[in-house]
Amino acid sequence: MDLGFQDRTVVVTGGSSGIGLAAVRLLLAEGARVAFCARGAERLRAVSDDLTREFGADRVLSQAVDVLDASAVDGFAATVADTFGPVQALLTNAGQGRVSTFADTSDDDWRAELDLKYFSQINPIRAFKPALISSGQGAIVATNSLLAYQPEPHMVCTSSARAGIQSLLKSLSVELAPDIRVNSIVLGLVDSNQWQRRFDAREDPSQTRDDWYGALARRKSIPLGRLGRAEEAARALLFLASPAASYITGAHLEISGGLSRHV
Repeated sequence: MDLGFQDRTVVVTGGSSGIGLAAVRLLLAEGARVAFCARGAERLRAVSDDLTREFGADRVLSQAVDVLDASAVDGFAATVADTFGPVQALLTNAGQGRVSTFADTSDDDWRAELDLKYFSQINPIRAFKPALISSGQGAIVATNSLLAYQPEPHMVCTSSARAGIQSLLKSLSVELAPDIRVNSIVLGLVDSNQWQRRFDAREDPSQTRDDWYGALARRKSIPLGRLGRAEEAARALLFLASPAASYITGAHLEISGGLSRHV
């Protein structure tokens, strides 16, 4: 199925690893021009060099940006406009979870988590909104978590912030219509650097990666019996951002292997 990304411009935040990088690769394979950012300049440069060799310098643009710095995001938007012109889609993918209960989450932790979750969406959306509107076919797709609907007590702070972001996206889907479609994916457990770090810190060093991940899937009662892969989440991002989803806005697509228990 041709998703219609040929010669379109797509921006991806958090694009140097995990789901973001998987989305960048898939977009380039679909013929898109891709601008992506991340905080780590060294890794970003290495990833960008690899992608440039594979897909061509005229279709790849990367810039080290902290999405919590509004002026830096504005500068990135200006660079994208100068290089590629109008933007057809924005994939907001930056951010990670905080493990904490209500009892051990400090006021500073609450502020930091809410700041990260909200402004990693707000700053890029503000910065790229004019370009998305001028394209005449703008789409925003956010990466969110199943925690927004199915909170976990050991991630109380992140769960609360994720729920708020889902409400924000629903509001934006109305406010920005019909110029920009706004959708999201909500993730269950997807293999990522966070889970790799937890595997590296496992209690039993003799336990293999496959065994550890399999035990995790069983413990979490994931019906499909495994964690998701980054490219599986990225495919959902691409679909919602594409012309193939032209009559979808204000929706969320669950990528969880059946983990959710709500109807």
